[in-house]
Amino acid sequence: MESQAVAPFYKNGFVVGCEATKEAVLIDPGDEVASLLAFADRGGLTIRHILLTHAHVDHVTGVAAAKRALGVPIYLHQDDLFLYEHVVEMGAMFGLTVESQPPIDIFYAPAQQITFGTYAVRVHHTPGHCPGGVCLQIGKTGTSGTDLFVGDTLFAGAIGRTDLPGADYDTLIASIRDVLFPLGDACVVYPGHGSNTTIGEERRNNPFLQSQGCSLAPRAEGLCATR
Repeated sequence: MESQAVAPFYKNGFVVGCEATKEAVLIDPGDEVASLLAFADRGGLTIRHILLTHAHVDHVTGVAAAKRALGVPIYLHQDDLFLYEHVVEMGAMFGLTVESQPPIDIFYAPAQQITFGTYAVRVHHTPGHCPGGVCLQIGKTGTSGTDLFVGDTLFAGAIGRTDLPGADYDTLIASIRDVLFPLGDACVVYPGHGSNTTIGEERRNNPFLQSQGCSLAPRAEGLCATR
């Protein structure tokens, strides 16, 4: 796996590859996309899918370049399409020139699994930071997986912003409590910004979640929910 982050947003983008087959996925290509594609090329990886956790401008500025280079399908949750279709305007709000991005090829579906090599991606709908936010749980095919690529849903010691269009604080807390926490304390969290963490660390010590009583045992009915 490779992670890159560059100015101005310092947003984490990822390449996750299968050791056995050299197939891979590209997650949230932004301004760091050239470095991620170069990493894949050096490692002999064949990227099969472009997976977006959500459609805020910093997470999608490299989608067009990735699509041109790879020609593989782009995935997004349909509830974030309105954000994706306005990335040019969103970029202008930050004083940036952002190109219009290519159409989405596939919208995530309930209970969907996306495979690459001997790995599978399980998609969990986690709205709150935005309506179509998802978290991507990756592991060997046939296992639940312990690597979570969470976009801006959860950070080390923080949570995603909820003062943006389509965001909602209570919905975000519910997504973290009822969808992410039941996946298990051992799950490694790869956020869209900042350093990696674990579900256990955030459940025990994240001050935003402590204030919501989220350190309590998660409800059983939320186990591995895919929405």
